[in-house]
Amino acid sequence: MHTTITLTVAESKRLIARGLANTNHVKRALTEGIVAVAPGSTDGYVVEELTHESIDKTQFVTGRTLPSGYNGRAPGKKLADLVLKNGERLDMAATDAVAEMGAGDVFIKGANAINLTLDQVGVLIGHPTGGTLGATLGTITARRILLIHPVGIEKSVPADLNEAALLQKEKDGQGPTLWVSPGRIFTEIDAFAVVCDVQAIPIAAGGIGGAEGACWFMLLGDRKALERAEALVAGIQGEPPFLG
Repeated sequence: MHTTITLTVAESKRLIARGLANTNHVKRALTEGIVAVAPGSTDGYVVEELTHESIDKTQFVTGRTLPSGYNGRAPGKKLADLVLKNGERLDMAATDAVAEMGAGDVFIKGANAINLTLDQVGVLIGHPTGGTLGATLGTITARRILLIHPVGIEKSVPADLNEAALLQKEKDGQGPTLWVSPGRIFTEIDAFAVVCDVQAIPIAAGGIGGAEGACWFMLLGDRKALERAEALVAGIQGEPPFLG
């Protein structure tokens, strides 16, 4: 059996966050390890799903993409990072937390581009020393910390990200560079599988009237699984835009 649903960008972010919070990796680290969440738009939803508390997600971002001429409320980074050890919050930055983390712990960081066909995920880097990835990736790799990138299908690009990143290294280039991360991608597809045990296939994208960037998914599964999926979607539909 199958059904078809559509999610706005904000609804997708909520779904991804809910799915990630319900993965075995994250649940284990919450009870007997460390979970660190770096700032980002999708990461703000992850914070809410992990803490069951509402936050001003517009104040949990660093880099951001805004339309030219935007004159609304400016997003920023005023909220503290989320670091949980055995479920208890620690007063420290996510980048500092990796010094205390080890195998089985989880570091969560958003992304700017994915190519699911090539299993690639990329992060735009504007910071001169590499930002969050630059400060943590060596320790994450050496200590076998699980790096997860919650990211929506809306950020799918057709380019080979490795080739694009190499081109951006040309000395006469301008603007941010692209860092192809070894982290694990976690999209709506993964969230539907974790929460509802259905297969989600992206089949279309785009929209108007606030649905710009929206994605259509065909969901496949048995009747009970599809009912769970439809109930999940009904519960997150109407999620307000990130910048309302």
